Amino acid sequence: MTAKNSPPSLTIRDATQDDIDNIIALQKRAYPGLEPDSPAMIRGRLARFPEGQIVIEMDGEIAGWCSSFMVDEASAFAEDQTLDRITGHGYGARHDPNGDWLYGAEVAVDPNVRRIRIGQRLYDARRRLCEELELKGIVFGGRLPSLKRRVRQYGTPEDYLDAIREKKVRDPVASFQMRMGFEPVRILRDYYPEDRDSLGHAILMKWLNPAYPAEERASKWRPEPNSVRVAAVQFQMRAVATLEEFEHNVEYFVEVCSDYRADFCVFPEMFTVALLALEKKKLTPAESIAALSRHTPWFLKFMSALAVGYNINIIGGSHPTRTDDGEIQNVAYVFLRDGSVHAQEKIHPTPNERFWWNIKGGDAVRAIPTDCGPIGILICYDAEFPELARRLTDEGARILFAPYATDDRTGHLRVRYCAHARAIENQVYVVTAGNVGNLPGVENMDVNYAESAVITPCDFPFARDGLAAVATENVETIAVADLRMDDIASARHSGTVRNLNDRRFDLYKVTWSDRS
Repeated sequence: MTAKNSPPSLTIRDATQDDIDNIIALQKRAYPGLEPDSPAMIRGRLARFPEGQIVIEMDGEIAGWCSSFMVDEASAFAEDQTLDRITGHGYGARHDPNGDWLYGAEVAVDPNVRRIRIGQRLYDARRRLCEELELKGIVFGGRLPSLKRRVRQYGTPEDYLDAIREKKVRDPVASFQMRMGFEPVRILRDYYPEDRDSLGHAILMKWLNPAYPAEERASKWRPEPNSVRVAAVQFQMRAVATLEEFEHNVEYFVEVCSDYRADFCVFPEMFTVALLALEKKKLTPAESIAALSRHTPWFLKFMSALAVGYNINIIGGSHPTRTDDGEIQNVAYVFLRDGSVHAQEKIHPTPNERFWWNIKGGDAVRAIPTDCGPIGILICYDAEFPELARRLTDEGARILFAPYATDDRTGHLRVRYCAHARAIENQVYVVTAGNVGNLPGVENMDVNYAESAVITPCDFPFARDGLAAVATENVETIAVADLRMDDIASARHSGTVRNLNDRRFDLYKVTWSDRS
């Protein structure tokens, strides 16, 4: 057989973060009239249920994709079901590890690929997953793309569904799904209002798993025990005579945290301000921040080398950085022990930052993948805005790091109390790390106040008062704690309160203007 006539090479596999851009491009091709998912939505699904996110590669290019998650029976067959509600605004936030049904959120097939049965292969992959997980079956809301032009002929969506059942009419989607073994249950009215061809409606489809155990599963779900050790560095602001002296101070704490076998070492916001002591003359606030930003290339190289050398993930506090367009932003750099470096800009500069340093806010917040799962960064003031933490949680973060810099107890308590609120409302851990000590001659950073902490939700599995570890206030030290990820999973599933699961997806949502 010549190469020209060779069959295409097909690979069916779990999707990864690297596939996100290609998945969105596929969605645009498959459904040109509909808004594709945002990268954040796909990141959220990958974080919660990676085995439910499946792609098909054809000759190295993604030709098909399907997204699924697990739900309980009541949610699967809810009368008021909508796509937005059942998917948790698209993030897969309603995924239930103890669910007994696999819910199909989406299937997309490249319209330019024909006669390869990509759609059939995706449905087969879903069935295999359902059988492997020993679930009752699969449910989803199926499109009705011919309804708009046929509704006058048949009167109502229900009448149109009856005609499909009786094979009086062929619908390109519903008829195909029925051939795949799915049974139409009923019409889901206003399921997906943006789908104009379907007039916003869908068919609730189900498939029963013939291999489902005759004796139904008892509720035996227990998350796998796993823990992450975090160390918050309460860093002493002090003048240094040389760059090497500052490096020594930082490396000391990285080594200590590494000796504690911590997975994360967390430095405070703007801890690099100590480098201003190297300047030969007193600088204005604007000159100070510009001088600090010139250290950025060195800072990235130095901190990344520490992360790799000490085999520890480092939350590099934050450091002022000049962007390509000339603006100064307050940026938290995350140095992972695999050598990769990630950045998260502070979204909300404080009034003092804007006044003294002319710092501009960033315009995107996203979870960062690590070897301990997705994490999120909230720089100081950002912890006081609940929308950011919810976005990071929806993307799968279970630990939020909040490096901060405050000059008195009132400022510190604003960060502390808001960190507690973020931990409770999102059922996540929050790690705060602040500066202590004085730095004479540096405007807006001359005095510091901190009581760094590792904060938990408030429920039975967690530490008393929601504090896994607290540093002595205004003393240079570290706070170390082991964070059990299975406790977070248990609290979300069966806690005294279940803030994430009990959200009113039918009543409110936060809409982000970015598509990141």
